[in-house]
Amino acid sequence: MSERIIKKYPNRRLYDTEESKYITLTQLRQLIIRGAAIKVIDSTTEEDITRTILLQIILESESGGEPLFTANMLSQIIRFYGGTLQGIFGHYLEQSLSLFTQQQEQFRQNMGEDPFSAMTNMAQQNMKMWTDLQKSFFSAAGIKTGKSDES
Repeated sequence: MSERIIKKYPNRRLYDTEESKYITLTQLRQLIIRGAAIKVIDSTTEEDITRTILLQIILESESGGEPLFTANMLSQIIRFYGGTLQGIFGHYLEQSLSLFTQQQEQFRQNMGEDPFSAMTNMAQQNMKMWTDLQKSFFSAAGIKTGKSDES
């Protein structure tokens, strides 16, 4: 999937180069929800400001309605910044979200099966995926977890 280029102009407006029109932050959020891969470029400096815009979307989403992140969770995330595990933690979160997304898709596909079998299969797969992810995380951090590291 190719990235959809969005240009941000000094007047704070966002321009969707694929549709050749200005869009709002809410419309950009909807594109992302629908699965569009985006890249936001500052029109003046040509700098990639995608992360900044994505954080702005998250901030607006967190400000209204029921937030996804609790204050405790945000505090814990902040504690990882600048620490020795910052990169590993970021990778761990990214992999966790990727696994969660895969599980959601699998669940949607298995809805036609016997619900009990589908849930049992998914639970077994989840345990294996999480175990593998944690093993990878601890290994990258240089932490030995016992006999599972020997395999």
